[in-house]
Amino acid sequence: MPLPPEIKPNQSVPLLKALHILTRDGKLNQDSRRKLKQVYHLVYFIEPLLQDVLTKQENPTLVDHGAGKSYLGFILYDLLLKQLPQGQVIGIETREDLVEKSKALAEECGFNRMRFEHLSVAESMVSANIPDKVDIVTALHACNTATDDAIQFGLKKQAKYMVLVPCCQAEVAEVMRKNKAQSLSQTPLSEIWRHPIHTREFGSQITNVLRCLQLESAGYNVTVTELVGWEHSMKNELIIAKYTGQKRKNARERLDAVLEELNLNEMQQRFQS
Repeated sequence: MPLPPEIKPNQSVPLLKALHILTRDGKLNQDSRRKLKQVYHLVYFIEPLLQDVLTKQENPTLVDHGAGKSYLGFILYDLLLKQLPQGQVIGIETREDLVEKSKALAEECGFNRMRFEHLSVAESMVSANIPDKVDIVTALHACNTATDDAIQFGLKKQAKYMVLVPCCQAEVAEVMRKNKAQSLSQTPLSEIWRHPIHTREFGSQITNVLRCLQLESAGYNVTVTELVGWEHSMKNELIIAKYTGQKRKNARERLDAVLEELNLNEMQQRFQS
């Protein structure tokens, strides 16, 4: 039976079945097709970054932070690193059962340069199992503060690139909600988040604005775009950060000013760089 046209010629069919992207009889359902399209788009953005890294060194390290079931890590390895003589993918995940399943699947597929570590955020920054420096950090649909964890990890490991698709960020919105009465008395801008649905939506947007300023203040050039069309996913914002060493001069001042203006001063530590 021929494979669906979305499946690329050199992809591992057993891997796609193990990830439940393909059914047992080699078909794609609508949900899997949508998920695969998102991951393919992310691979499209990551491939030139990997090629750039390869011009400087032969053995790149890509870390998928908050890997979950490691859809992204496995497909990146299958499509990009499997064809290379060197290079490794490391998945970091706090849920031990998912780590063990990913290890077993990597062994089954013969992906020898793929590793998985059961580590907390703090542990991942100091673990001897993780290189002192990494080349690319990815975080796909990293919920709430998991994107911030990936950023802190990338900063600590001096990552050349970070590729982030945030999801369900609620922490800033919760602080806005808590301080709403005070904010309403301080600034008319609080009308932007006075209604609960606006608190959630504006809190989510401002979280990513603060993350971009944080990265720029640490010497990264930041591009923000959409991952796929909105008809495929509402969690659609893609942040790509490239380390240049040139810090945006006013990024830290603007970040602090935004926190002050929106009554979010207690969030300063979260966005430290």
